[in-house]
Amino acid sequence: MGELFRSEEMTLAQLFLQSEAAYCCVSELGELGMVQFRDLNPDVNVFQRKFVNEVRRCEEMDRKLRFVEKEIKKANIPTVDTGENPEVPFPRDMIDLEATFEKLENELKEINTNQEALKKNFLELTELKHILRRTQQFFDEMEDPNLLEESSALMEGSEGGRGAPLRLGFVAGVISRERIPTFERMLWRVCRGNVFLRKAEIEDPLEDPTTGDQVHKSVFIIFFQGDQLKTRVKKICEGFRASLYPCPETPQERKEMLAGVNSRIDDLQMVLNQTEDHRQRVLQAASKTMRVWFIKVRKMKAIYHTLNLCNIDVTQKCLIAEVWCPVSDLDSIQFALRRGTERSGSTVPSILNRMQTKQTPPTFNKTNKFTSGFQNIVDAYGIGSYREINPAPYTIITFPFLFAVMFGDMGHGTLMTCAALYLVIRESRLLAQKSDNEMFNMVFAGRYIILLMGIFSIYTGIIYNDCFSKSLNMFGSGWSVRPMFYAKGANWSVKTLTENAALQLDPAVPGVFNGPYPLGIDPIWNVATNKLTFLNSFKMKMSVILGVIHMLFGVSLSLFNHMYFKKPLNIFLGFIPEIVFMSSLFGYLVLLVLYKWTAYDAFTSKDAPSLLIHFINMCLFNYSDPTNKPLYRGQMGLQILLVLIALACVPCMLIVKTMVLRRQHLWKKHLGTQKFGGVRVGNGPTEDEAGIMDHDHLSQHSEEGDEDRSIWTNTVLEFCH
Repeated sequence: MGELFRSEEMTLAQLFLQSEAAYCCVSELGELGMVQFRDLNPDVNVFQRKFVNEVRRCEEMDRKLRFVEKEIKKANIPTVDTGENPEVPFPRDMIDLEATFEKLENELKEINTNQEALKKNFLELTELKHILRRTQQFFDEMEDPNLLEESSALMEGSEGGRGAPLRLGFVAGVISRERIPTFERMLWRVCRGNVFLRKAEIEDPLEDPTTGDQVHKSVFIIFFQGDQLKTRVKKICEGFRASLYPCPETPQERKEMLAGVNSRIDDLQMVLNQTEDHRQRVLQAASKTMRVWFIKVRKMKAIYHTLNLCNIDVTQKCLIAEVWCPVSDLDSIQFALRRGTERSGSTVPSILNRMQTKQTPPTFNKTNKFTSGFQNIVDAYGIGSYREINPAPYTIITFPFLFAVMFGDMGHGTLMTCAALYLVIRESRLLAQKSDNEMFNMVFAGRYIILLMGIFSIYTGIIYNDCFSKSLNMFGSGWSVRPMFYAKGANWSVKTLTENAALQLDPAVPGVFNGPYPLGIDPIWNVATNKLTFLNSFKMKMSVILGVIHMLFGVSLSLFNHMYFKKPLNIFLGFIPEIVFMSSLFGYLVLLVLYKWTAYDAFTSKDAPSLLIHFINMCLFNYSDPTNKPLYRGQMGLQILLVLIALACVPCMLIVKTMVLRRQHLWKKHLGTQKFGGVRVGNGPTEDEAGIMDHDHLSQHSEEGDEDRSIWTNTVLEFCH
């Protein structure tokens, strides 16, 4: 139970792994997830480490898998996720995986290349088919095309002083629909109006073989005269990326060509369907094992990355690693090492040796699916020091409750509870879906937090009597208007009630106020004009009480840290002044709130002073305010004493503690000089000399520790060899 309220006790351990068993041992430790490897090669470049080639091979396999995954998503094929966690393949299986991925990648690339070529050919034939059809329609619209050409030629000949008729040439092609207006203007300006353009839209969009997008295009035919205009027209078409196709001049040739094009389109469509079916079969087969492949490759990559953190002895037969691990899980780590050694078939067992170190261990808090969300909230503000009190267990209650104090609505709380309950009940199925939606994953990770927030919101909503911003009349109202008719000195009547928009009920009149409401807030406040004044005052006082209690509780937790780390100075000059300061000011304010609630009733509530003004006057030592009477006898003396105590705590925390720490620091240096037997023992060394001696002292100890470590390492290596 102690591990829940305090971070785990960690230890530094040294691992001696046989070269043939290191891969499997690291794999088992990774599955266990209870060790943190230290980098023993910080000065070695990542490209110069032993297993860099294996890491590159894993990255190459990961790249091929991402390519296949992209093709699967493009084909809208769902990836099968059985939820299994496959074992890490052995290093000798890497060759088979590489061959499988290489074959799959090459096959998909070849299919894509062939399919793109077929689609391009299909697009050209489709465009040619539309050109032949539209061109025939253009010529059919004219009653006598030859006569039209001859008359046009005669007109041109008469203008040029020639009597011989000239025939018009033409080109036909396809262009994107959005480029038609610019295309027309360019033809008119460059050719000076000496061309004749006819165009028609293609109803069905055509697929771009490169991008797969649907493109709207139009068919055009341009009539011109002379080779010079022909050259200009072709250059303009080329500049606008228009596709030109050969078009016969006679109707019979166009008809025969159209029949041949239709036949080729049918054959090409059949080949395209077969190619797409084959591609779908390949991708569907790959989608069934895609997730398993990803897990295997990434586990292998992580193992080789970890092995690159280890040292290798001169004989290349043993790997040395240093890890941080929880003391409570040492048996599990030993068992994982034995299991990894057995998997590898090695006869030499792996050795784990606990090491003594002065380095600060990392902070590790064990979590489960319920506490992980709250632990993440705490870690977002800062990870505590090693073996400090972990505030996450207390956050399980305080965080949802303080949220509910601010939220406080039965209706919305019910909706939150139902939504979170759905996520909790179906969590196993939702986990198996592996959603990539970042927003959903964030909400799903905090499902237990949302569940508790919803439950607490329902509770505070009942206290506030607030459901979708409306009050519920569950027990009737505790206020009554009838006694005001008979109150002494009251002149209320039915006319008074109907003609006045706002009336103030007097709780001192018997029968008007029947005492506190059974649960929550009286629903009559929902129609009162001073509703916000009453609710804001009530919620403000409640927030002050809860906030001060929360702060005092947080400061009290530091006492357990000081006691655990045996720091009495922090207790007497840190914790006690802090708790006294907060209690003298804010704790006293909470007591005033509680006292005011109990000291005044319906008859004396009009004479109750303002606590806010009281607190301000207390801090300013102002007790001559006639508008704010004292709450009790001896209030001035007590408040002056509390403020003086609070002010005295400030220098105690900021000055006295600093001076004591400096004195302890100088005393340690002087004590270290005495231990070394220096010449200046009586008078003590200077600070610089003491610092040098202290450094030499620590260096000697570190050298002794390194010597002991080297002796142990050599002994283990001799045993392994």
